[in-house]
Amino acid sequence: MIYHERSVTEKLKELSSQFPAVFLTGPRQSGKSTLLAHVFPDYAYYSLENIDIREFAIEDPRGFLESCGKKVILDEVQRVPDLFSYLQTAIDKENMPGMYLLSGSQNFLMLKSISQSLAGRVGILSLLPFALDEMKGGGSFPETAENWIVNGSYPRAITEKIPPSNFYPSYLRTYVERDVRNETTVRDIARFETFLSSCAAKVGSLINLSDLGRDIGADARTVSSWLSILEESYIAFRLTPYYQNVGNRHVKTAKLYFYDTGLLCSLLGIETEADLVSSKRLGALFENAVIVEKRKQFYNQGKEPRMFFWRDGGNKEKEVDLVVEQSLDRLELFEIKSSMTANRSFLEVMRSFAQKSPAECLLKVVYQGDDQGPVGGPNFLNWRSL
Repeated sequence: MIYHERSVTEKLKELSSQFPAVFLTGPRQSGKSTLLAHVFPDYAYYSLENIDIREFAIEDPRGFLESCGKKVILDEVQRVPDLFSYLQTAIDKENMPGMYLLSGSQNFLMLKSISQSLAGRVGILSLLPFALDEMKGGGSFPETAENWIVNGSYPRAITEKIPPSNFYPSYLRTYVERDVRNETTVRDIARFETFLSSCAAKVGSLINLSDLGRDIGADARTVSSWLSILEESYIAFRLTPYYQNVGNRHVKTAKLYFYDTGLLCSLLGIETEADLVSSKRLGALFENAVIVEKRKQFYNQGKEPRMFFWRDGGNKEKEVDLVVEQSLDRLELFEIKSSMTANRSFLEVMRSFAQKSPAECLLKVVYQGDDQGPVGGPNFLNWRSL
């Protein structure tokens, strides 16, 4: 597989020089193992997916860690959650930076275990599928926005040029069977799959637990639990509303987005660029792609995303698609349009927001066009420039 340099690399090296352990998390097949092996070629590597290694770690955790040495990559570490307590003992004994590099493909109960056992001893990073700058550096930059959205960003799908119609159904089957069935309390897998499709159909919309519950014949408590599973396994995330100092009439409900648009398209039955162009969902999917791209930029710097949306009460026409909080006194506002043509009206709601906000606001329209003339100007940004 062709290696693409990852933007998180420098932050990964920095944390490994400061903490005895570094935990790299993210969705399955986002490139965690490849990244660790590439950046730290002198480290011993052990995958806890390997049955023999896993049994050794379970039956004799002290002996296992002793045999690993002091520079080791432990992959899929969530497979042996009890190991974290023994890692604490080993770390406290030596207290050397960069002793253990840990990775895991989902978060079910794992971050809780890490925070309890390795608090103050571990640096944590999230690795998502390729960002646009990573695809550009690796020579696999998408030719069109539709190509970007439908193909998604998973490393193997991009570098091996696997058609989305082949890659994503297999990915979803692995996710449902291995992660959901084996690692959660979900037993009605068929209903969970229906839930996934229902969430995909509502991407970019305000989350309504009752509506989702009606779709799958479940109560709001079940829906809330299953949404948490999607978040913990890096399938979907909630974008919460921004409400600080911008009037009192603001919506309080979060919106739902997916971490990868290729996966999202697969759930919606969109397999080709032609399917996407003829779909009524192009605008929502383009919006999802831009928002998750900004989210990747935060994670690649080792930061928690400070990202929101804003809506004036129940009026969907008065909405800022994305509010990025650079600081309490400085905001980036984004209007996201799949249009090829610049239109000054795209700036109106953001200007209204900026007038109410005490913070400095930078206004940007992300769209598919390239206009930089009198209509477009510096406020308009082609998606390729993200």
